[in-house]
Amino acid sequence: MAISHTLRLWHLTSLDAPTVSVTWLLAFAWAGHVSLPLWLPCTLALATWAVYIGDRLLDARPAPSAASLQPRNLRPRHHFHWRFRRFFIPLSAASAVAAILLARHFMLPDARTRNTVLACAALAYFTSVHHPSRLISRFRIPKELLVAVLFTFTCIAPTWFRMASGQMGQLSLLAPALAFITLAWLNCHAIEVWESQSTGSSPEIRRLALIFATFGLLAAAASFSQPRSALLLVSAAASAMLLVLLESLRTRLDATTLRATADLVLLTPLALLVLR
Repeated sequence: MAISHTLRLWHLTSLDAPTVSVTWLLAFAWAGHVSLPLWLPCTLALATWAVYIGDRLLDARPAPSAASLQPRNLRPRHHFHWRFRRFFIPLSAASAVAAILLARHFMLPDARTRNTVLACAALAYFTSVHHPSRLISRFRIPKELLVAVLFTFTCIAPTWFRMASGQMGQLSLLAPALAFITLAWLNCHAIEVWESQSTGSSPEIRRLALIFATFGLLAAAASFSQPRSALLLVSAAASAMLLVLLESLRTRLDATTLRATADLVLLTPLALLVLR
């Protein structure tokens, strides 16, 4: 019971996203033989937390009119954030400011330029998802895909740009990068399907996860000359297999526990960090 309560609270407070982001950041650094300074995971955790709190508060805010363009399928996480918005708003602001100050103090100019581009992409995401304009809504990029690309690239970039280019450098992380983008998309897609389909099975999710796990293991076998990259691919395949298991158990779980567990299965790269 205590574990279930902790898991639910981990999700409801939006701490799941920064936990996954830091885990993936450190796992890619391990795979790339890169040592990251402490300020980087701290900055990523703070920035991710601020973004996810902001996203959930924007989702939960009252509709501007009865003819709102967006269907308001609010989940427990949205109600939780709105209920405690007097705490979450200053916490989100403080986290964002702290992340900016850390980046301003420690980040090199080239990295600041890259992260400015990433911030603009994140702003485009917020505009696409939350802006009521009909013109913008027509050209909206699928949310699951955009989140997957932005989230994974943010976790990979610090390692990627610290590695040498060439076959033994950045290219060794190309397959894991694509795998984790796909895994992030699969996670978002599964959650979307499960939350819109409260009963019955979802053979599509099971099929997609099994296909992804199979290709992940094949890619790992093909990467035997780069054992750390291969293990990273195995961890991605393991997450996909856990999604298959979760699909079979999901009718036994309440919505919040299911959503939290879907993020929990993304933490399989933690096992790799023991091998440091």
